[in-house]
Amino acid sequence: MASAPRYVSNPQLRIIKPNYPGNKMIGRQYCNGEELYEPTFGTVLKWQLSENPQKQEKKADTWVPDVVDCTAFLQGTEEGLVWLGHASFLLRVGGKLLAFDPLLFSSLGLRRRHALPCLPEDLLGIDYLLLSHGHRDHLDDKSVRLLARQNPSMQLLTSLSMTPLLRGMAPGLQVQEAGWWQQYELGEQVPFELFYLPASHWHRRGLLDLNQVLWGSFLLRLRDGRTLYFAGDTSMAGHFEEIEKQFGPLDTVIMPVGAYKPAYMMQLSHVNPHEAAKAANLLRAGHVVPMHYGTFDLSDEPASEPLRELQQVAHGSMLRGELHAPAVGEVLRWQEWE
Repeated sequence: MASAPRYVSNPQLRIIKPNYPGNKMIGRQYCNGEELYEPTFGTVLKWQLSENPQKQEKKADTWVPDVVDCTAFLQGTEEGLVWLGHASFLLRVGGKLLAFDPLLFSSLGLRRRHALPCLPEDLLGIDYLLLSHGHRDHLDDKSVRLLARQNPSMQLLTSLSMTPLLRGMAPGLQVQEAGWWQQYELGEQVPFELFYLPASHWHRRGLLDLNQVLWGSFLLRLRDGRTLYFAGDTSMAGHFEEIEKQFGPLDTVIMPVGAYKPAYMMQLSHVNPHEAAKAANLLRAGHVVPMHYGTFDLSDEPASEPLRELQQVAHGSMLRGELHAPAVGEVLRWQEWE
C-alpha cells in the first residue's frame, strides 16, 4: 500500500511563499515538486554501452578554464565572488565569507582538470558553508572535513535531512536545515537575508538513500534589495518563474551550464546552455555567471562546448542579462555591476 503524502519544513524557520505547505514527501522520499523522480540504472547502463557520437571531438578538446591565484582575496577583506571551479564559489559580502558547494580535491571518478586557485589550507575565516544538495560533486566529504577543521565557528546552511550526512564530516558545527521557500535565521547583525529555494533535481549517494535528502538553490538578498542567486543542480522546470514572481528581477544569477549529454540521461537532472539562458531570462537576470563546466568530466559533451554555446546565445542577443565567464580564481565585483 502506497504511503500517503505528507508535507514537511523546518518549523523553526519562516516560510516566505504564501500558502506553501512544505516539501512533499511520499514515504521517505522527497518529491521533485509534486512528483517522485526516480532515475533508473537502465538509463546509466544504456549510456555506458552506447558510443558517444562526439567521442573524437571530445578527445581532441583539451580546453580548460584559465586559473589565477586568489590567495590575496582570501587574505584580505575585499568583497567579491570567486569561482573555484565546477559549482564551488566563495562570496565575501557585508563582512561575511560564504562558501558554496566546495569540492577542493580529486577523488574516484572526479578528477580535477585544472588546479585549485589557492591552497586548501588558506580557506580560513569562512562564516557560512552553503550546501545545495548531497551529490558527491557538490557535497564532498574530504572538503567539508577540511573546512570544518579550519573554520570551527562556521555555520552550515543546507537542506532538510542533510544533518545525518554531516555528522561524520563536521561534528560539533551548527547546522540549519531549510525546506524550499524558507529563510535561514542569521541574526540581525548580518547585513543580508538568505533563502533556500526550489531546484528540479534528485538525491542519491548510495544504493538505499534515493531522494532521502532534499535538494535546492540559494538566494541572497542585501538590505538594499540587490540579489545573488545560486541555482544549484537543476533541470528546466517551473520553479524559475515562481522564484521571479516571489523576488522580482534578479541581479546576479549563478547558473549551471554543463553535464547535459546524452539528453536522455541528463535532461531531467541538468540544464544545457540554451536552457540555462532561458532560465536566466525567466529570472530576468541582469548578470549571469556560468558554473558546472570545465572542472570535471561528467558527461559526453566536449569540454569547451558548454561555455562556447552559452557565449553564442549571448552574442545572438538571446540572453537578456550580461554574461560574465570568469577565470577560476578571478574576483568578480558583482555589487558594482549596473
